[in-house]
Amino acid sequence: MEIVLIDTGFFYADGGAMFGAIPKSSWSKRYPSNEANGCVLAMRTVLIKTSCGRIVLIDTGAGNKHLKLLSYYKFYGLCDLGEELRKRGVSPEDVTDVILTHLHFDHCGYVTVIDKETGQLTLSFPNAKHWVSEAQWQRFTHPHPLEKASFMPENMNPAYESGLLKQIKEETQICPEISLKLYDGHTQGQIAPYLKGEENTYVFAGDVIPLAASVSPHWISAYDTNPMQSFDEKTRMLEEAAKEKQVLFFCHDAYTFCATIKKIGAFFKTDEVFNLKEYK
Repeated sequence: MEIVLIDTGFFYADGGAMFGAIPKSSWSKRYPSNEANGCVLAMRTVLIKTSCGRIVLIDTGAGNKHLKLLSYYKFYGLCDLGEELRKRGVSPEDVTDVILTHLHFDHCGYVTVIDKETGQLTLSFPNAKHWVSEAQWQRFTHPHPLEKASFMPENMNPAYESGLLKQIKEETQICPEISLKLYDGHTQGQIAPYLKGEENTYVFAGDVIPLAASVSPHWISAYDTNPMQSFDEKTRMLEEAAKEKQVLFFCHDAYTFCATIKKIGAFFKTDEVFNLKEYK
C-alpha cells in the first residue's frame, strides 16, 4: 500500500472557534495565530494505492466553486486536485473510491467542478464510488439550521444522481487494507478511515481530531455540533490509537501531519511526530 498526503489549500479559522472553551492563553502555546486571531488550517487529502489495485481518495478539499461566498475564510495556496493527481501518475478517471469523512464544504467541495468548456457542473471522479455514512447523508439532505451553512448541495447531488453514492450504516471494510469506522460529535456519522499496513495502522482522524493541538478530549471545537459526544468519541479513538500504536493523520493541521499517541494516566498526548508526506 502506498499513501500520499496532499494539501489542497489553506484557510483561516478563528482560534476561538477552533478551540471552543479553551482560553487563548492556553491554546496559543500549542497552535499559532495572527493578530486577528486567525489560525491557518490545511485541507488535507490522502491518495492511497492499495495492493489489490484500488486507487482511493480520502476527502477532496473545498474546490474553488464557492470561494467568493466563503471569502471570510481567506483561502490561499489552493491547488487543483485533479492536476495534483496527474503529477503523481493518476488521472481522475482512475480513482476507484472517494471516501468522504463528512460533507462540510471543506471536505467534499472538489467532488464536483465546473467544466471550463460547457460551464456545467460535473463529477471530478466519474468512475469512483463515493462513500459517505447514511447518518451524514441525512444531515446533508435535511440539515439543522446551525449546520446548514456547511452543506452545499452542488458538491454532492451529482454523485447521488449518478448512482455513485454508497451509504454505510456501520463499520465497513471496502477492501482488505481499508476499513471505515463511524464517529459522532463533530457531526453525525463522520467516517474515519483505518488503513492497515504491514507494520502500522494509519487513521485519518478527520474532524474527530483535526489538529495535533486538539488531541486532548477536553479541547473541543465550537464547530462540533455535540461537544459531550465529541469528548466520548475522541476518547474512544485515542484509547485504541494509544493501545495499538496507531498513527493518526491530522487533516487540518498546517504544521503537523501525523503522530502516534501515548496515554499518561488519564491524559493523552502526541508521541512520535511524523512530517513526511509519503508512506509505503
